[in-house]
Amino acid sequence: MSIHKSNKVQWQVMGQAASPCIDVPHKANQRRKGDMAQSRNTTRGTTTKGKSARPQTTRSQSKSAQRNKSYSRPVSQSALKPHERHHFFGTLTLLLAMTALICTAARALPSDIQTWPFIPIVVSATPWFTLLALLALLLAMPLRRPLAALIAVAALGLNVYWQYPFFFPTNSLSQDAQNAVATAEAHTADAYARVMTFNVYKGQADARSIVNLVRDQRVEVLALQETTDDFVKQLNEAGIEHYLPYAHVSSSDGVYGNGLWSAAPLKDVVDDEVNSSASFMPSGTVDMGGNQIRFVSVHTTAPVTGYWGQWKRSLDELGLMRSHTDARYIFMGDFNATYDHTPFREFLGNRFVDAAHQSGHGFTFSWPTNRSYLPTFAGIDHVVLDTGMTAGQCQIAKIAGSDHAALLATISVG
Repeated sequence: MSIHKSNKVQWQVMGQAASPCIDVPHKANQRRKGDMAQSRNTTRGTTTKGKSARPQTTRSQSKSAQRNKSYSRPVSQSALKPHERHHFFGTLTLLLAMTALICTAARALPSDIQTWPFIPIVVSATPWFTLLALLALLLAMPLRRPLAALIAVAALGLNVYWQYPFFFPTNSLSQDAQNAVATAEAHTADAYARVMTFNVYKGQADARSIVNLVRDQRVEVLALQETTDDFVKQLNEAGIEHYLPYAHVSSSDGVYGNGLWSAAPLKDVVDDEVNSSASFMPSGTVDMGGNQIRFVSVHTTAPVTGYWGQWKRSLDELGLMRSHTDARYIFMGDFNATYDHTPFREFLGNRFVDAAHQSGHGFTFSWPTNRSYLPTFAGIDHVVLDTGMTAGQCQIAKIAGSDHAALLATISVG
């Protein structure tokens, strides 16, 4: 066997049991080369079975390696750079400031525009945009955003100007009035009274709690909204007649009604004093120290989808009462509007006064009280007085079963 033939046979049988070979030195060299190749393949993670071939990298493996390399980049390399973060927060601050100003300024819109969809909802939260403007201002200062700061200051200024009267009384309640309602029992012969209004939410409010509050607060006139026949029965069973024996309830649909309860006789009662398209608003006259005061239980249309225009209409109908000069009025109830709504302020005009706004005891947010995800943010329940009357000691009281809180106030009509 020639040397050339021996080498050829050796390549063919490599990895198998070696047969005798003439070229022994060449065989040893091949073994050494095979051992070296196996060592290199082991280091590279490649397994060979006696074959000294070099491992090959495919194109798909190369692309996969590139992708893995790009995915394994440190997080810090893909994060926003300092100047990018500054620009982002600066833009966010400007948007917050503009939102606060636009939403605050919506309070000044004409009443017709405030009937546009969802604007009444935005306006009802007007006092809360003070917090949004303040947040924008606090962000604008360290970020050195003068435009955002200026807009935030404008929003703050408008809101403070409109809301500060709720914290500074324009007409203080006399000491005699305060003393009169602090007695153990209510006195109906004087010109002072503790009054209360409450939406009982389709008759679901706790009647016993209402009676207890009437007793503890020595309420002389009570206005309730969304009553039902069953609820009135529960109220009587809870003993309301012991404190407020005179009552008148009326309903426009035979299901839900509004009513008045009084410690003194209710005279000249009518089912609907306002001739309202929203609901019957019953009324009755009470003698308060020789002053004939006509009380009205109010419930206007809620500003919800499909009823934006009807909401304003029901408030405009109340506004017609300004021309009724033959009686002195006190309106109590669920107006479905805050003092910030233009239609409500138009109803007040130059004649009527909102008790909470006059008394300076702070905000009287009364709705909603039954939503865990929302604060009680809107003061839509009111006691509204006629010219020459004074209100004070306004407060809110939560009662189980309703989405409203009760509103109480002390009034002087002398």
